[in-house]
Amino acid sequence: MKQRQLGHSGFDVSEVGLGCWQLGGDFGVDFDDKQAFAILQTAVDKGVTFFDTADVYGAGKSEKFIGDFLKQSSASIRVATKFGRGGDVFPDNYTEDALRQAIAASCERLGVEQLDLLQLHCVPVDVLKQGDIFNWLRKVQDEGLIRYFGASVESVEEALICLEQDGLQSLQVIFNIFRQKLVNELLPKAQQKGVGIIVRLPLASGLLSGKFKTGTTFSTTDHRNFNQNGECFNVGETFAGLPFAKGVELADELKGLLPQDISMAQASLRWILDHPAVTTIIPGASSVKQVADNAAIADLAPLPESTHQQLAAFYQHKVQSHIRGPY
Repeated sequence: MKQRQLGHSGFDVSEVGLGCWQLGGDFGVDFDDKQAFAILQTAVDKGVTFFDTADVYGAGKSEKFIGDFLKQSSASIRVATKFGRGGDVFPDNYTEDALRQAIAASCERLGVEQLDLLQLHCVPVDVLKQGDIFNWLRKVQDEGLIRYFGASVESVEEALICLEQDGLQSLQVIFNIFRQKLVNELLPKAQQKGVGIIVRLPLASGLLSGKFKTGTTFSTTDHRNFNQNGECFNVGETFAGLPFAKGVELADELKGLLPQDISMAQASLRWILDHPAVTTIIPGASSVKQVADNAAIADLAPLPESTHQQLAAFYQHKVQSHIRGPY
């Protein structure tokens, strides 16, 4: 597995990481220790060195699985977690004390004394503009409670605000073939400033696997069911903001533009890694096979430039007008 440096002074991480939201059971599938450990171990066996989680994934369950796994593993893994959606801080009750409490709780669950990377978790834009929260992050960093800090954002506007902050190590963004707006301004600016890019929702909640039909249904506790239209949080976090039926239609049309010798999911992930500003992608996985398939894309050759041009035109003419939510 190839490695890329996260930020201008950060640590190396695998090009393909592991998103661990699903380990919290928030997708309607509850994991036990054996299942969770099998996914984490397979990721390590395939060269993955970066796990991404959050304090709210399964109310801490995802962090706890990772912490328990790290206790019995000799692998060198960097773990990124998040602050900003747990407790009662969202949307306007952010304090330095709440941040410190969240760090202590995450450290306990992960079994560490210092967090590798703490990311703001889709914090409201007004809080980002006000700026105190970044001063708190720099303070706890100086004290050694966290090694680096970054931000997980929902829109280009939020990302550009964060990029103005001294010490920002990374941005976590939604970026995929169905969501290409970031290419024009954000990615070049992040690369210029030496800020790492962590890509979440690289398969648009599974749309870019090409396996869904318009009649596909999801568990009542799966966000792909209860948040299809942004009923509970930003609509962009589910199917990259596309209406589900339109997303299935577009995915079917997209298949003809992608290489036929690899899966649609692998081509979609490779497309992201072809952008030099990207540090790592963090697809989730609910099975060891998914972990292995995702990791394999790091060894694939870049897609032809002609394919990139076709996909850019496809986005501009077919996709972008259907995206909803902050972008």
